[in-house]
Amino acid sequence: MNITLRQLRIFEAVARLGSISRAAAELHLTQPAVSMQMKQLESLLGLTLVEQVGKRLTLTQAGTELREHARDIALRVVDLSAAMDQLRGLERGQLRLAVVSTANYFLPEVIAEFSRHHPGVRISLQVANRESVLAALAANTADLAITGRPPDGADIVAQRFMDNPLGVIAPPDHPLVGQGAVPLARLARETLVLREPGSGTRAALERHFAAHGLQIRPGCELGTNEALKQAVRAGLGLGMVSMQTLELELATGCLVLLPVEGFPIVRQWYVVQRARKRLSAAAQIFRGMLLALEPGVGG
Repeated sequence: MNITLRQLRIFEAVARLGSISRAAAELHLTQPAVSMQMKQLESLLGLTLVEQVGKRLTLTQAGTELREHARDIALRVVDLSAAMDQLRGLERGQLRLAVVSTANYFLPEVIAEFSRHHPGVRISLQVANRESVLAALAANTADLAITGRPPDGADIVAQRFMDNPLGVIAPPDHPLVGQGAVPLARLARETLVLREPGSGTRAALERHFAAHGLQIRPGCELGTNEALKQAVRAGLGLGMVSMQTLELELATGCLVLLPVEGFPIVRQWYVVQRARKRLSAAAQIFRGMLLALEPGVGG
């Protein structure tokens, strides 16, 4: 069989995304080009790899088997690239990062410092919620992931590098502001503005309430920290965010941290990699920069 790496890369993207159009967009190809490569691959193998179910493509048994091999081959190609990068030094190469959105408040400074010392390294940055970030790591589209709660599993290596305290925010005219310590049971009577399902911040809040036998009164769900802060400012409810995101709001007085029982919830930031993955020289140095940060920076 004369299967090419290009065909395997296209197939892996189609299998992961469940869509020809989304795979074409990710790979910067046209949809007809992706479709043609998929047909050629099926012709070479003499097997059907994908089937159309509604608007989504699903894998056949042969497609599921090929996906696992394609991932392994892709990982070996990345390992080869990393080995060559190490031999070349850091004059060029690529660093692929996947980070949860809250990390955007401290990560640009680290990236800028890295780029000043290694201007030849191209950096790609995916910003998403926890579930999507870990999916990028699993799919080998990221060398390193940064998240507040690493996944379980023997194939993952997670290293803690910095505190991530979570606090409850309110608009300055809220009745609870200035009333002293707020019992958690009192907070449970308030409508809470929440991050979307899949967010690590939301999961931490839900675990904290459940541990105390309390239920959340959910208000609107929002996909970013900035949208959540704006909703709290507008009076749509109280919210919980990383205190690392609040420097401007607290300085200007447009938001207030409430002294709620059991808060701040001090989580940790982790840099995560696949255990079997050989990191490039660039990824190793960037990971080292993160691990050198003071544990309480931003807290």
